[in-house]
Amino acid sequence: MSLAKKDEETGLGSYYNNKTTIIQEARVFNESPISPRKCRALLTRIVYLLYLGETFSSQEATTLFFGTTKLFQNKDSALRQAVYLAIKELALSADDVIMVTSSIMKDMQPNLEVIYRPNAIRALCRIIDGSMAQGIERFYKTAIVDRNPSISSAALVSSYHLFPSSREVIKRWVNEAQDAVNAKSTTSFFGTSAAGGYLNFSTGSQSSSPGGYQAVPSTSYITQYHALGLLYLMRQQDRMAVIKMIQQLGGGKSGAGTTLKNPMALCMLIRYAAKVLDEDPNVQRQMLELLEGWLRHKSDMVNYEAARAICEIRNVSSAQLVRPIAVLQLFLSSAKPTLKFAAIRTLSTLALTHPGPVSTCNVDIENLIADSNRSIATYAITTLLKTGNEASVDRLMKQISGFMNEISDEFKVIVVDAIRSLCLKFPGKQATMLNFLAGVLRDEGGYDFKRAVVEAIFDMIKFIEDSKEAALAHLCEFIEDCEFTKLSVRILYLLGIEGPKSPKPARYIRYIYNRVILENALVRAAAVSSLAKFGVNVVDQAVKKSIRVLLTRCLDDVDDEVRDRAAMYLKVMNQPPLAETYVKDESVFSLAALESKLAAYILDANASDVPFDTSSIPKVSKEQARQESARPSALETAHTIPAPKAPTSTAPAPSIAEAKSAYAKQLAAVPEFESYGSVINSSWKPTQLTESETEYTVSCVKHVYKEHIVFQFNVSNTLPDTILENVSVLMQATSEAGLTEDFIIPAPQITSANSPQVVYVSFTRENPAEYVLGSFLSTLKFISKEVDPSSGEPEEEGYEDEYQVEEVEIGAGSEYIVPTYASFESEWARMANGPSVVETFSLSAMDSIKAACDSIIEILNMEPLGGSEHPTSQSVHSLMLAGIITGGGGKAIVRARMTYISDTGVTLELGVRAEKEAACNLVIAAIGG
Repeated sequence: MSLAKKDEETGLGSYYNNKTTIIQEARVFNESPISPRKCRALLTRIVYLLYLGETFSSQEATTLFFGTTKLFQNKDSALRQAVYLAIKELALSADDVIMVTSSIMKDMQPNLEVIYRPNAIRALCRIIDGSMAQGIERFYKTAIVDRNPSISSAALVSSYHLFPSSREVIKRWVNEAQDAVNAKSTTSFFGTSAAGGYLNFSTGSQSSSPGGYQAVPSTSYITQYHALGLLYLMRQQDRMAVIKMIQQLGGGKSGAGTTLKNPMALCMLIRYAAKVLDEDPNVQRQMLELLEGWLRHKSDMVNYEAARAICEIRNVSSAQLVRPIAVLQLFLSSAKPTLKFAAIRTLSTLALTHPGPVSTCNVDIENLIADSNRSIATYAITTLLKTGNEASVDRLMKQISGFMNEISDEFKVIVVDAIRSLCLKFPGKQATMLNFLAGVLRDEGGYDFKRAVVEAIFDMIKFIEDSKEAALAHLCEFIEDCEFTKLSVRILYLLGIEGPKSPKPARYIRYIYNRVILENALVRAAAVSSLAKFGVNVVDQAVKKSIRVLLTRCLDDVDDEVRDRAAMYLKVMNQPPLAETYVKDESVFSLAALESKLAAYILDANASDVPFDTSSIPKVSKEQARQESARPSALETAHTIPAPKAPTSTAPAPSIAEAKSAYAKQLAAVPEFESYGSVINSSWKPTQLTESETEYTVSCVKHVYKEHIVFQFNVSNTLPDTILENVSVLMQATSEAGLTEDFIIPAPQITSANSPQVVYVSFTRENPAEYVLGSFLSTLKFISKEVDPSSGEPEEEGYEDEYQVEEVEIGAGSEYIVPTYASFESEWARMANGPSVVETFSLSAMDSIKAACDSIIEILNMEPLGGSEHPTSQSVHSLMLAGIITGGGGKAIVRARMTYISDTGVTLELGVRAEKEAACNLVIAAIGG
């Protein structure tokens, strides 16, 4: 170790591990006789370089690869193991690696020494391709059930890596993988180690026992962990099979008697159970019973994983949290720092949504404030901040200030996030917390930490009116010495929005213009835009005159972007309509929706007669546009093999505009709809009309045309031994709906393999100027045929059958309203003289202001503005919404004033202003209905 340190200091290490040097020294592979010691050292250096991220060209990797394969002739066991390790890594970039397949398979024979087989199995999965998997099936199936855990684990892990390319072949190994999971005991073998002792290939320990190989029992059961991962990979597309596997291996309600003995395997099973519970609420009770049973397992690792899984259940109740919190509370007093850290971190996360149940642990958490591990102390204080009362804030803030300089940026971010949520919880303490945030903003720190502080101050400005002036002043001081361009640009943008609204807007102009003088081109351009907002929005003519002078000076800037912005803003400042569009308006068109409308306009045969109308295209805020542009494309989110553990994230779902665009393309391909014109709107989210576990599942999407409404039914058949033919949906209006049925486009045949299939039902709108509302009784009608299990062919004659599904409703929100972003104050004022309606409603079923906000947003399908979807008061709140009414209904703005009283629920005053009276009536009808 000391020699390596000296080498690093003198630079000899960098030469010794240089790629060029290693390639030159590869001639030792050709020496005769071969020196095992030299070859082992060189192979170690090759693997070390690959581990550091060094890349070999295809030619270099091929040369090293085939030089390494010459060492197969040597009988030195340690050298042979190093050879397998090297070729496994080099195979990724070398050419013609498949030529060594036969050499590797010789070492996979069951009658050879055990020491070579695991290495050969692991290397072979990197060498072969999918087409060769069937040829080595016998070797792998034998190895999976081998009584040596190192061989069995090697085969299981290799099978896991081969699964993407040889899915169908490896699925046939399910019995062997099940045997590996159910193995009651395993055996390890001792063999001669490079150090001269005897190495346990299962545990890595050495023994001085003389002579040959010695079989000893193994208690790690690591094979179960690998076998469970492979089993889940085989069954992950079959939810019922996964549920059955979890229940069989779970050990029942008590968690005892489970087949799985390896704690890591049990932890992985818990994650699978949590994933199933999250995706399918119908099995919540069974999965929750299993998770609660694992809380009593003898392994701390399993106890913690089960407790964490229950705490992360969506909509978990306080009663369900009692047992997992009790387990985590025991860990808080453990002597093991890892257990304390894991428990307090989980409780800290849970305190965001369930502070009440977590507060029962406050006494134990307070004992951790003085813990020598500052990571644990940080989580302890932030958890107390989330669960404590207003009186304890000052004391906790003092304790935080005492060790902020002793913790890493990662934990500083956690502290800041806790204070950020605390600001909204206790607005009366905003002065104390703002001073703390301003203080840490001056301290040393990286971008993530400074960004977290700035975001916290932004939230205070947004939600706490009393803190706005002081917070803006602190941000102005920060940009005087800010080293991060992104933060400077964001703060300048905020100053341009909030500064003109302040009582003394001129005080901020000096700080902004300083950026024009002192900063780089990006910041200078942002400062020019911020100055222009002052010039347009400030009423004081003296300030406007000063802004023109400052922008005129920017015309001499060395950067063309800064000059162009200054010239444009000087031009539009004197023309109110242009200023409204280019300076005040903070919205942009949704690009996905714009693309969809343009594509439909081009395909429309009558498009040349009518100019393109942008009024029906929804707008988004610039922040939403940035988030949308940052979403990965479909190519970047291609299906990949999941990790051995239960996946915690998935590829992002398509946006609303992307989903509607896909529907428009799908409908354009149906000949019967060619004469309908372009789709005005689609209810992008399918409405489920059946339970997910029924034999036939049906969902519905509604498409609105100018003179028609088309119902798209997505029908799935989950019965493998039944075929449905001539599938249609019969719809009957429950009241006078103003629709006349045109035709039904049935699905010819639906099997469990080709599910789902689409059934279309078309209706004509009797009065296209009216917004049709109502509901339909719907019945699935089809001919059912049984499948002969021996031949796989359906019977010649089936029988007609019907299946009742839930009613299909046509509401105002998803059918006729498209959410759009707008500036509430300006739009509300603009529509003051237009059609307006104010109605009062009693929402007795709502138990909170937040629930009422969520319900109103869902019913109206409108865009919440200004963060009003997050109420800051539990008794009084105003929700602002904006949307576009389809079919030429224009824009509608909604102000929903709510008051919550525990005895009567939520009282709602709904004010609607719109460009057309029909839009006002539609919005009121949506809530009143």
